[in-house]
Amino acid sequence: MYEAEHLQAFGGLPAVDFQSKDDPADRPAADDVAWRISVEPYGDDDRARPWEQEFADFLDAVDPSGVRALIIGQWGEAYEENSAVPIGLVIAAAGRLTSLEAVFVGDLEAEQAEITWIEQSDVTALLAAFPALTEFGARGGTDLVFPPVKHDRLRALTIQAGGLPVQVVRGVLDSELPALERLDLWLGVSAYGGDTDVADLAPLLSGTRFPRLHHLGLRNSEVQNEIAAAVASAPVVARLKTLDLSNGTLGDEGAAALLEGQPLTHLDTLDLHHHFLSEAMAERVRSALEPHGVHVDLSERNEPWDNRGAEGRYTAVSE
Repeated sequence: MYEAEHLQAFGGLPAVDFQSKDDPADRPAADDVAWRISVEPYGDDDRARPWEQEFADFLDAVDPSGVRALIIGQWGEAYEENSAVPIGLVIAAAGRLTSLEAVFVGDLEAEQAEITWIEQSDVTALLAAFPALTEFGARGGTDLVFPPVKHDRLRALTIQAGGLPVQVVRGVLDSELPALERLDLWLGVSAYGGDTDVADLAPLLSGTRFPRLHHLGLRNSEVQNEIAAAVASAPVVARLKTLDLSNGTLGDEGAAALLEGQPLTHLDTLDLHHHFLSEAMAERVRSALEPHGVHVDLSERNEPWDNRGAEGRYTAVSE
């Protein structure tokens, strides 16, 4: 099992940590990178300071009017302090962050906090405050709130969780996002609050939502076989370029359903990495799709824990 790691890039830009003590001459231009603002709440060094102060120093040190991508990293003790404070501070600076196009909330890696320890809040306040955003992401499902929103320019939405609450999924699917091209949801496991089932995905799979969608990720799920079976006949698939069912418990049952359903030969990519397929089934998938030019990712083949068969399968990211 691997853990969520720091973003290496975001908004089409390399991710760079802002540090107030850096020599200004060594800093990249404001619009050349995705700036990660993060503090260390546990140590005695210069980074053991409030996120509010680090963000204020950032706004003074880097021309905020040029910032295109912002990553909210660790803002405090993640399991005690939720994301409302950093979100509120970014919103308060909206008049200065006039070029902002991409925001990610909760870019913490496992050494800082397990994904289920990250205390989130209503992240849609950022969408309301920044109507020019084209990309938005969040990590952590605990106390995550995502009521239905209307946003005319958002093209990419990612929510990463060890367990994604169904109310969040419903909020996303009830949102008006006419420009949305990429949707990536980590559904997670029930033990950590992932209570979405296949029926909750019906509005999305029907193809009636998000008319410009061409990349769909329904990932990191303990019901990956059931999702694959539903996707196999889902109208939305016909307009996809990329279908991502990775990081979950997919086995031969789910892969067989995909092959027996509608043609997938129009896809550019079928991503199934971190799976539990037999070698024979993996070869069947490759043989059915790769001759048609589909890139199939079947890396990270796993064996169930303790030889328990389907009951021993596990998602890539849970706690």
